[in-house]
Amino acid sequence: MRYHYLRFDIWICLLFALFVSIFPAALAERIFSEKYQGYVEEHTVAEGEIGGKAGEGVFRAKSIEDLETHDTFTVASPGIEYRNRGAGYYGNHYLYALTLPSGELVAAAINMESVQTDGDYYTGEATLPVGRIVREDLASDETFLGQIEFSEPLSRRDFYIDMMGNGEKASEEDYEGPAIFLVRAVTVLIFFPLFHAAGSKLGIFPPFFVSKKKKPSEWE
Repeated sequence: MRYHYLRFDIWICLLFALFVSIFPAALAERIFSEKYQGYVEEHTVAEGEIGGKAGEGVFRAKSIEDLETHDTFTVASPGIEYRNRGAGYYGNHYLYALTLPSGELVAAAINMESVQTDGDYYTGEATLPVGRIVREDLASDETFLGQIEFSEPLSRRDFYIDMMGNGEKASEEDYEGPAIFLVRAVTVLIFFPLFHAAGSKLGIFPPFFVSKKKKPSEWE
């Protein structure tokens, strides 16, 4: 097996470029941190809306029949049972296997920020966010079914409950991370060749490309 090592001048220039990238990355982090606050506000759901906290006037569904006969509803779940069964990604939605009071099992996207717990977090009654039915063929995604049905099959696979609404949002790290990484990468790509060119000009580093002079012809 052959090993390839980078020359010392490449390492030095990379280190210098990475050091310089700290400053624009810090600026980008500050800018995107402020933008993230606005992003959070846009994805904070008001009480009574889909994905928002359910008030006393919201219908408490107990069965699939209740779900299908009401435009909006909520579900009362014991403790954190609603997140102790299977779960998985269906498209861009993370769905949990939710047990209704009737014992029927359905898939649900749940905005955890809007869950209201009466009593102990683990054993009290949790009132889930306001939800609505979304018709989807969940059986079309076998990988998802394998995740959400690992303990028992869903009672219905032709819909899921949307209790997320506009409340789905990325974490601050996921929101800022790609932009900050791009800023650092671009900075390194700009300053690495500049540092190396300066070092080569001063005679500190060997040049990347050595021009080969054409040998004079014996007829010249």
